[in-house]
Amino acid sequence: MGLVLSQQPAADALLDRDPLALLIGMVLDQQISLERAFLSPYDLVQRLGHDLDAAELADYDPDALGAIFATPPALHRFPKAMAKRVQEVCRLVVDQYDNDTAAIWRTADDGTELLRRVAALPGFGKHKAQIFVALLGKQYGVQPPGWSDAAGPFGRPGTYLSVADIVDGPSLLRVREYKQQMKAAAKASAATPVATPSRRSAPAPAGTSARPAKAVKPAKAVKPAKAVKVAKADPVKRATAAKSAQPARSAQAAKAARSAQPAKSAQPAKVGKSAQAATAAKSAQAAKVGKSAQAAKVAKAGTKTPAKAVDKAATKTAARAGSKTTRAPVKTR
Repeated sequence: MGLVLSQQPAADALLDRDPLALLIGMVLDQQISLERAFLSPYDLVQRLGHDLDAAELADYDPDALGAIFATPPALHRFPKAMAKRVQEVCRLVVDQYDNDTAAIWRTADDGTELLRRVAALPGFGKHKAQIFVALLGKQYGVQPPGWSDAAGPFGRPGTYLSVADIVDGPSLLRVREYKQQMKAAAKASAATPVATPSRRSAPAPAGTSARPAKAVKPAKAVKPAKAVKVAKADPVKRATAAKSAQPARSAQAAKAARSAQPAKSAQPAKVGKSAQAATAAKSAQAAKVGKSAQAAKVAKAGTKTPAKAVDKAATKTAARAGSKTTRAPVKTR
């Protein structure tokens, strides 16, 4: 009876006869359905145009191989990353097993050695390595001594825990149901906070005396606030008090306004004094200049009365007097 992992006869036939196709399918079996993972090797063969060869894939151009994986329908949810992972696995097969994939399990001495070799493949942790060992033992006829123990719980007969237990459609459904239960349990445990035990609640070791816990001082009682007595005010008294309070408030506001007014006018007064002083200084300077001009005129006038001018003035006076004498008529008797 052959493998039925992809649920496609041609793809399952490839898994039966090509160890590299089976290994690549196991590499891709993460974050996608297991049927798609084990169908992808068959699609890769169709796109390459020939059977798979580890040496060819190891030397393939990474970008070109990534494009082949990414061509719709993509061979994986993360085609470029998984194309790189497949290349790494193929390089290990070429370097350590002389391009013979089946040598990984064919030459293993026991189950422990087989598990160690599978776990050394890129992308294989302990959990995934145990599942592949169980698949080889249950459905591929690879059963070195101790293989079931090396496979852990996945190597036990009559279980439906992994791809190693899928032999038909009903078993596929049971394995899928188990995986869904495990995912739900993992989510529930992640959502539940883990309670950490208190140090004080831990029991003391045998033969030792536990120290008594320190008494916690009671908190001081807070004194209640004193109730404020609110007297019922008479309406008449209340109105009288309001009227008496209003003039007081008005007087207080007027006083505040008067005290604030000088502060505001202080600066203009200061400026006015400065302007007045400047005006007085200008007036004093103008008076000084006027006195100097007057003194200059007096000095100039003094220089314009020489002796010649005085004689000329005297001559003009005498001439005027003589003319008056000659014009007077002579009286005859």
